[in-house]
Amino acid sequence: MPNHLIGLLLGTEEDWPSAFETLVTRAGLAIDLGGERHTFTTERVTIEPFDLRARPRHALVLDRLAYWYYVPREWLKKAALMNDTYLLNNPFTFQAMEKHAAYCAMIRLGLRVPETWMLPQKVPVDNPRFPYTAQKYNQAFDLDAIAERVGYPLYMKPYDGGAWVGVTRIANSAQLHHSYDESGGRLMHLQRSIEDFDVFARSLSIGPETMVMHFESDRPMHDRYQVDHGFLTPEVGTEVVTIGRLVNAFFRWEFNSCETIVKDGVVYPIDYANACPDIALTSLHYYFPWAIRSLFKWAAYCTVTGRRMWIDQDTRRYFDVGDRDDLSYEEKLTIYRSLTDEYFEVEQYQDFCATHLARVDGIMLEYVESDEFDGLLVDSVRSTFPAHEHDQYIAHFRGRLGEWAHDERSRLG
Repeated sequence: MPNHLIGLLLGTEEDWPSAFETLVTRAGLAIDLGGERHTFTTERVTIEPFDLRARPRHALVLDRLAYWYYVPREWLKKAALMNDTYLLNNPFTFQAMEKHAAYCAMIRLGLRVPETWMLPQKVPVDNPRFPYTAQKYNQAFDLDAIAERVGYPLYMKPYDGGAWVGVTRIANSAQLHHSYDESGGRLMHLQRSIEDFDVFARSLSIGPETMVMHFESDRPMHDRYQVDHGFLTPEVGTEVVTIGRLVNAFFRWEFNSCETIVKDGVVYPIDYANACPDIALTSLHYYFPWAIRSLFKWAAYCTVTGRRMWIDQDTRRYFDVGDRDDLSYEEKLTIYRSLTDEYFEVEQYQDFCATHLARVDGIMLEYVESDEFDGLLVDSVRSTFPAHEHDQYIAHFRGRLGEWAHDERSRLG
């Protein structure tokens, strides 16, 4: 009887890992497939020296650390190359999660990425060879002229950034030069701002599952995800989902978020490379149960069916579509959706969920309505907000999760 050990490679998070571990335990699934009974357990992965020939005990790893920390990154590479351990994000395309490569690839595939330029570092790199190289090869450039070509207002943002760190909205030359001076040794992008847009959408994707959420970035983090189910037309919603899945299938990412701006019915992807997408209880609130159960469902599907992790990108299949001049944007999206559905095995996954995981949704609902989950919610608030705000936010998140439970109970009938 194979027991599939799911490893959690974590940094500072406690809320969602605790919820995931509890769901796996409460579900207690035993899936009969292929003449075998499959069960699941979880384990938090520790960081330590490792023998390159040692075989990991984990069937699948949910990674939230390797983008930031090199030891686990190299362990994941070894596990992927030598042991076929299933990883929800390809460790060999982390470089593309520095935004720049993702922008380039999606521009070639025909997506409506706003005008974007890269700037050299304001502060030279600390290397004794740099002064000679710079004197001989670095071209002087007119920062104002580049900004005019991009178009004001624009954003200056780190090419490898995250969590909005170092992102500045720029309306004029004075702000441009100040922000560039403050950027120091970081490589920066200039990207045209889409003004007076209709809506900002953030799509969280876990395998073939995607939740598109109305996101208001100027609000406090606990209130950025709006509970709004009809904020996109069906056509635009389909396009937003397709873009997110295209990015993920192209780079072999299976746990990622994508940000898009919609203006006058036109979808502009502006950020779609997030090695650690936000799934905190105090951020997602209403959408948190969906994220946890989707992680479990995809992990169960991948391990039980023996799905192989794809390391190679197979970029040519996508470029052959993106490079065609005889296809409209809509026709390209249709082909991309077919390619992504093939990669994520959408039909097989849906059949598997219906056959073997039908109980998971109800178990998640029971958990969210339990005292155990309420304790997790209270602990999460107390560890996130100052003491004088605890009562306010405990009530706030109880309300949001209660709303989800009501809607979910109605959906399940």
